[in-house]
Amino acid sequence: MTAPLPADRPDLRVVHPGDDAGALSPVRRAPGRLRTAWTAADLMTMDFPPPRWAVPGIICEGVSLLCGPPKVGKSWMSLALGLAVAAGGRAFDSIPVEGGPVLYLALEDTPRRLQARIATVLGGQPAPAALTLTTGCPPLPQGGDEAIAGWLDAHRDARMVIIDVFAKLRGQSPPGASAYDADYHAVGRIKKVADQYGIAVLLVHHVRKAGSEDFLSEVSGTNGIAGAADATLVLKRPRGSADGVLHVTGRDVDEAEYALGFQPASGAWYMLDGPASDNAMGETRAAIARWLRDNPGTRPKVIAEVTGIDAELVKKTLQRMLRDGQVAADAGGRYRLPGPPGDTPQDVSPVSPESPNML
Repeated sequence: MTAPLPADRPDLRVVHPGDDAGALSPVRRAPGRLRTAWTAADLMTMDFPPPRWAVPGIICEGVSLLCGPPKVGKSWMSLALGLAVAAGGRAFDSIPVEGGPVLYLALEDTPRRLQARIATVLGGQPAPAALTLTTGCPPLPQGGDEAIAGWLDAHRDARMVIIDVFAKLRGQSPPGASAYDADYHAVGRIKKVADQYGIAVLLVHHVRKAGSEDFLSEVSGTNGIAGAADATLVLKRPRGSADGVLHVTGRDVDEAEYALGFQPASGAWYMLDGPASDNAMGETRAAIARWLRDNPGTRPKVIAEVTGIDAELVKKTLQRMLRDGQVAADAGGRYRLPGPPGDTPQDVSPVSPESPNML
């Protein structure tokens, strides 16, 4: 049965999984047309407002992809971001954000699961009335973009729209379109809405099974997905680890990596101190790297004693880290983190990981 409409949100219907009607069924007024052509002289005399940030430095107006493998914590992150922005709190427990209405399309969830997750994230704090959630929306080819635009018409001070997951909204590809064109068209359609309203739209998406040195290459689909988006965020977390790395790049966003921790009990992602590279490693490698950062020139036996890691595991892990360029070592088997080019001390030289002194 369809949930009743809140009095202050007449354009939105929150639909339960068994309902047939679309979740968003607004009555729209015709949008104003955006100017799309200028002379160079005219353009240089114009004043533009600064870009609007949903999360300063990370999520700007326009379309941002939030990508990661299944079960890495993308939905927990997007829900927490929606709650923080709606309440005007702190994203990632550290970045102050301006509050305002947020629309969250939880297209793989049920109301019961959403309620449980929100209670977990809030930890007893009141739920923000500015966060609107829906579990259904028409696909883009059937007017999903118009439905979202209708909600934005009714909430002109909105700060953010979150679509979890984008695959549930994109719908069928245009007949005869190539895979690249279909991907570009799908993201481009929601980007028109983002640009029309100057709003940040976050699309939750998946990555390929095969990893890559370039995190942009891991985005599932063709290059048309990332190419049409304004920014791409890729969340990585080693299996069995509570820590991860958020890789960010985009047109208006500086390329950066953020070290994050995940607290399962509260469903919270939060910023960590230290370089993000530590959290892209497995737990054992990260523990060794943290020790060597403050204690360069340490032998494996000492590392094992102070970290509590099995001595044989420390030896084998250091050998693999040496092969991968994550540590350096001298001929006497003392390890350190590799420094910038030209900063390597004279007594540290490349050695074979099979050298007997490495053990």
